[in-house]
Amino acid sequence: MDAINVRPAGRLGQHDTGVSMTAGDIEGFLGSLLVKGRAPETVERYRRSLERLAEVLPEDGMIRRDTLEQCREALLANGCAPRTANLYISVANNYVAYMGHREYQFRDTLRAEEKPQPEMNRGEYRHLLQVAKLLGREKVYLLVKVFAGADLPVQELEKVTVEAAKAGYVTIGEGKNRRNIHLPRCLCDELLAYADRNGLYTGPLFLTKEGTPMDRTYVTSSIRDLCAVASVPVEKGNPRCLRRLYLAGRKAIEDNVALLVEQALERQLEEEQLTVGWSAAI
Repeated sequence: MDAINVRPAGRLGQHDTGVSMTAGDIEGFLGSLLVKGRAPETVERYRRSLERLAEVLPEDGMIRRDTLEQCREALLANGCAPRTANLYISVANNYVAYMGHREYQFRDTLRAEEKPQPEMNRGEYRHLLQVAKLLGREKVYLLVKVFAGADLPVQELEKVTVEAAKAGYVTIGEGKNRRNIHLPRCLCDELLAYADRNGLYTGPLFLTKEGTPMDRTYVTSSIRDLCAVASVPVEKGNPRCLRRLYLAGRKAIEDNVALLVEQALERQLEEEQLTVGWSAAI
């Protein structure tokens, strides 16, 4: 473990005042990155990292000694990959340095190889949906379906709106990174039916009881609760596992299609060989 910077003696006395993470402070930090020549898309990634980090800060929103270490543990507990957690902490280190408090940096990087991530299978996925239906938990039913049916990063969930369900796709990213994520028609029909029953006519579909868009922690907690009831290992209860299920299913289909293409080409060449092959009759 690298040594953590130590606060100069007497700088803050015995009172650990901490560093705040207000919207204004974040904008000032991001603006300084642009001035230094950082690419806009990089600055946007920094913004998302800080927003994610803010979700696991203490209730007072302050960064103090050991806060970033505790934040990293919370991120990992919520299903965040070690590599991604390292990235968030790296951005936070830059932020507190910008705020003039390097003593709050956390420099211990996770170097161990990532443990194999649990894989959810189609049977477990279908069982989750069945249990959610039996319990009448439509919102978590749809959450499971969204992440298992589309290549959607959890941080983009708030872009699953009434408008997106009507259009059949979600648009994420900016500039060259802008892309559309297809939403299956059957899923869109269920999303729109849910919206109609709950009086949602525009904007995000997945909201908390307070009416705010769900964050990663809220989403993961909801899915894990369902896993516990359904006797599916709770470590599989997160958007990342569901998204991997989608990607694995898509790859299997693409591999099968590629095989069919190769077989069709092989048949075409064999047919041509009968008439134009070197040994064919003239």
